[in-house]
Amino acid sequence: MTTGAVATRPTSKGRPPGPRGHWLWGNLATFQADRLGFLRDIAKQYGGVVYLRFGYRQIWIVTEPSVIEQVLVTQAKQFRKHFALRLNPIVLGNGLLTSEGDFWLQQRRLAQPAFAKGQIAQYVPTFVEHTERMLNRWQAGENRDVLHEMMALTLGIASKTLFGADGDEHAELVRTALNVTQEEFVRRLAQPIQLPLWFPTAGNRRLVRAARDLDEIVYGFIRQRRASGEQRVDLLSRLLAARGEGNAGGMSDKQLRDECLTIFLAGQETTALALSWTWYLLGQSPEAAKRVYAEVDTVLQGRTPTMDDLPQLKETESMLLESMRLYPPAFIVGREALVDTEVAGYPCRRGTTILMPETVVHRDPRYFDRPDDFVPERWRNDFEKSLPHCAYFPFGAGPRICIGNTFAMMEMTLALAMIAQRFQFTLDPGQNITMGVQFTLRPKPGVMTTLTPR
Repeated sequence: MTTGAVATRPTSKGRPPGPRGHWLWGNLATFQADRLGFLRDIAKQYGGVVYLRFGYRQIWIVTEPSVIEQVLVTQAKQFRKHFALRLNPIVLGNGLLTSEGDFWLQQRRLAQPAFAKGQIAQYVPTFVEHTERMLNRWQAGENRDVLHEMMALTLGIASKTLFGADGDEHAELVRTALNVTQEEFVRRLAQPIQLPLWFPTAGNRRLVRAARDLDEIVYGFIRQRRASGEQRVDLLSRLLAARGEGNAGGMSDKQLRDECLTIFLAGQETTALALSWTWYLLGQSPEAAKRVYAEVDTVLQGRTPTMDDLPQLKETESMLLESMRLYPPAFIVGREALVDTEVAGYPCRRGTTILMPETVVHRDPRYFDRPDDFVPERWRNDFEKSLPHCAYFPFGAGPRICIGNTFAMMEMTLALAMIAQRFQFTLDPGQNITMGVQFTLRPKPGVMTTLTPR
């Protein structure tokens, strides 16, 4: 598989090359039938910039790192988040993931101190405590779904670090609401014409109920904290205390809700997926798993890890980096042109959507030897520094890179090390685990394993 070279000259119609589509729906049906395969195939056939049409929407698929850097970094101000993120506004609202312009910049500056490395260090005991609690529930010989376990773990950690709350109380409701929002996102994306959310379809009613359930939880936390005035070591306290220029009163409850829910939903699931895919890959790669076991035994020597151990857990970290290369949880990044501009030598009209699929770029043989294989040792000796910018971007890139990337890497590395310290997983035979494409990339239907104490 290869993305090919970027075309340097416009076609006769002044747009990138691409496959012909249906006269009305364009390429939407072909894309929906096999999203990942379709993206891979058109990149191989047409090159690093490909033109598609989804109904009336103009779509460019970009898999050339230099052009991705152009969109995400050097010309970032000429683009905003793509239309799909605005399909379910009642869930994410106007948080960091979806807000734009000066408002986004203000909110990013208010939230950024809460994600500084020194601040995240205060959450390490929570990472450790919740992982240990999960491990203490596990028994030798049990059959468990790694996806379900990692979802429960990261939900508990997100609840505690964000709200100072025990996630168990709301776990089932949050899981259900998260599934509904993902399913409805995919359903609405597949519709050439989206009905407004107030139209009483079955899907719209499910989505509205899910949003109300999530609102009840989040607004409840906000009201309780405002009423108590209590200062805790959690993100909600830091966001409540944040003050911006001309914003002496801090964030409104609505702003807090949008930011909290964005961080809560986006961070919790993607972290769980990265851990799940990593254990799936380690289950298929006994030699790689042995290197992790040897490292944690040497570094930790049977004790609970601390933040000071992180620089020594390089093999453990490399497993996560390689897992996110093969199975990036947020598998595609999208932007929409705010103005008429030029991208890769082509005129790009205002409103054009540019989609940049990590699933294709991360498996480009120009940058990754044995691109479809699990080769975690490739990340040794600062391999990432040898890559072109945006050849590997599991957390995005540019000014809108994921605000929680350091938080996520610390959480995942510590959790992976602690689990490896106590258990090894044997994948149940006969499973047919595929990539389930929704808003994120899930192992479908799950990852069933048998637990063996180490």
